[in-house]
Formats: sequence, structure tokens, C-alpha cells
Amino acid sequence: MRLVLFDCDGTLVDSAGLIHETMRRTFAQFGKPEPKVADTKSIIGLTLDIAIARMQGKQHADQEDVDMTAYYKSLFSVVRQDLNFKEPLFPGIRELIDEIGPRKNLLIGAVTGKSRRGLNLVMETHGFDRYFVVGRTADDCPSKPHPAMVTECCDETGIRPEETLVIGDAIYDMQMAKAAGAKAVGVSWGYASVGELKEAGADAVIHHPSEILAHIG
Repeated sequence: MRLVLFDCDGTLVDSAGLIHETMRRTFAQFGKPEPKVADTKSIIGLTLDIAIARMQGKQHADQEDVDMTAYYKSLFSVVRQDLNFKEPLFPGIRELIDEIGPRKNLLIGAVTGKSRRGLNLVMETHGFDRYFVVGRTADDCPSKPHPAMVTECCDETGIRPEETLVIGDAIYDMQMAKAAGAKAVGVSWGYASVGELKEAGADAVIHHPSEILAHIG
């Protein structure tokens, strides 16, 4: 039995446009300079308050960042409806999940900087809730690259980190996986470069979801 843990934003779904627009409106509300798309992409995967702090050059979140986080959360669903963002699956993801979801020798889960509500929405929208049996979000654990999201999923399923594969697009995913003692596989279709993923500790970097099959057997 093996455990396969997927990051969400940038790995399963392309949510950069939605996240950036919500971030842009949040920064404007607080009188901040408009962030660049590249700046937004660089923090996707982090817990939201830390992400907002990092975008402003701070290592730790202060009260203003906490306030901005609350405003962002209140705005997210509004922006999603206004602009009809659907957080589409990346090409090949549906076929992959439909292929591995029913396997008896695998358990599938999610480890994401999204809120629990945000993860549930993605799972329900794309019909993945019937396959994903475990998950940890920003509401449950410290921000990536802390290993808790992975280790708690391992504890819940009874599968050791050495038998766990973490798949993600961000350097934080790779660092989290290695800190937990799991195998780290980076994906090139997300928001970090191949070089950044390898430098962060990726055991492999793949370029299409179908390539994941070779790593899970």
C-alpha cells in the first residue's frame, strides 16, 4: 500500500488567475502597490498570511497581514463568481485521477495551502471527493514547508513516509516532502521552474500527469 499526496493549486488545478485577481483587489483595498503576477505565483502554496507577508518582503506576518488575509478570504468567492473562474484542471489530471483512484494498492490525498473550504470546493467541483481519502489544509497545519501536512496524513492512513509520494509544483512542496521523509516529485506545468524544483530537493520532475504512473508503479 502506498500513499500519494497531491498539492492542489498549480498541480491539480490552474488557479493562478483567480488567486492573483483576489490578491490584486486585496492589495488595492489596503493601499498597497499592485503585485505582479510573478510575485503572486511565487507564493502559491504557502499559508495565506505568510504568503501576503512574503509578497511585501517580510518573513513573518504582522497584524496588517492578518487583516489582509481576512479580507482576501471574504473576497475569494466573490471574485470567483464575478469572473467566472472555475479553477480548471490541468490537461491530463482527470485521466490520471480516474486511472489511479480505484486502485486497491493506493490511497490518494491532498496537502495544500488552501483553506478546507477551498479544497472541498475543488474536490466537489471536479468529482474527486470519491477518490481522495485524506487531506490537510492551511486550516489544519503549519504552512509548508513544515512537514506536518505529510506526516499527519501518514499517521491517519497508517502508511509510512517512506512509502509516500508527494507531488507538487512549488519549492515548498519539495521541501515539505523531504522534511517528512517522503519522495518528492515536481511538476513542470505549475508555477515554479524545473531548476527551482530540483534545487529544492525534487527526486524527479515530470512534464505530464501520465508520467506519475511510472513513479507509483
